[in-house]
Amino acid sequence: MTRLLRSFVRVLIVSAIFPALLSAQIIPPTKPIPIKVVVVAMFERGEDTGDTPGEYQLWVEREHLDQIIPLPAGYHHVRLNKDGVLGILTGVGTAKAAASVMAVGLDPRFDLSKAYWLVAGIGGGDPADVSLGSAVWADHVLDGDLAYEIDARQIPENWPTGYVPLRRAIPYEQPVRDQLEGELYTLNSDLVAWALRLTKDTPLADSDSLRASRARFAGFPNALKPPFVTRGDTLSSSTFWHGSKMDEWANAWTRYYTFGKGNYMVSAMEDTGTMQALTFLNQAGRVDLQRVLVLRTVSNYDREPPGTSAADSLKSMVSGNYSAYFPAIEAAQIVGDKVVRDIVEHWSVRESTLPH
Repeated sequence: MTRLLRSFVRVLIVSAIFPALLSAQIIPPTKPIPIKVVVVAMFERGEDTGDTPGEYQLWVEREHLDQIIPLPAGYHHVRLNKDGVLGILTGVGTAKAAASVMAVGLDPRFDLSKAYWLVAGIGGGDPADVSLGSAVWADHVLDGDLAYEIDARQIPENWPTGYVPLRRAIPYEQPVRDQLEGELYTLNSDLVAWALRLTKDTPLADSDSLRASRARFAGFPNALKPPFVTRGDTLSSSTFWHGSKMDEWANAWTRYYTFGKGNYMVSAMEDTGTMQALTFLNQAGRVDLQRVLVLRTVSNYDREPPGTSAADSLKSMVSGNYSAYFPAIEAAQIVGDKVVRDIVEHWSVRESTLPH
């Protein structure tokens, strides 16, 4: 073959291969999976299915979250069903919750731009407002960690608590700062109202053991009621606090940061971490913060029964032996799933128009 012919052949080969290589380089990535609802649970006791349930298992089993998708940047793999419902398990505490939600929110495999977010978990209820096994849709999520604190043994006699708001010198000093640093998250009131209307008549499990546990709280009319669905505020803290004095603080802390409008009902651990991550993701255009709901169900009371000590009351719960653990786990899924099913079944409307 002559040199000229060999050069000609090379030109033909390059001409044939280059467009193919160029085409391979510009093939667009796989289209992100459109997500309709993200269900956020915080802890699981064992496997995702088939054993003693935590907050996640009933969702996995009943919503048929059968497709497992690895999430190396998060606490746990995520799960998806055929309806576009994504389940995530964040891990316990605000730090794990914030990191796991951020990992999901930034994952290019998911289109979360129209997704509704449902945080569904258990917590300690204020017997002044709720009974064991009840469910609370949150209007506000407050942070109980962002504060100054003086040890209880050194609190001035005229102070009601050792907790002091950041940038303030005494408890509940006025005015409340204009620029908060994560102490308060306010949810979409219309969406919360819609969720309550949709679920307020949901039958919740009651039993002789629940009635016996409730009976210890004589003098608290709401604590003596069978389980019910309501709306109120949650206070999130990575410290599992307990006792009537701390309950008084939680109520006052909530009133302070909501300018007297809020009513603390349930304690939790992770929700401010989740809300902070969702706030940043909203700023990045990855999620819509107006589509977020927080549901907490009452597994135990946040204080001791009248006539007993806070220390003894806490001791009875340190192994997770809550008075209404299983009813609360059940209520979180049953009540929350009414919202999930409505969104999925009416997606042609819910995708573009928020319920109100």
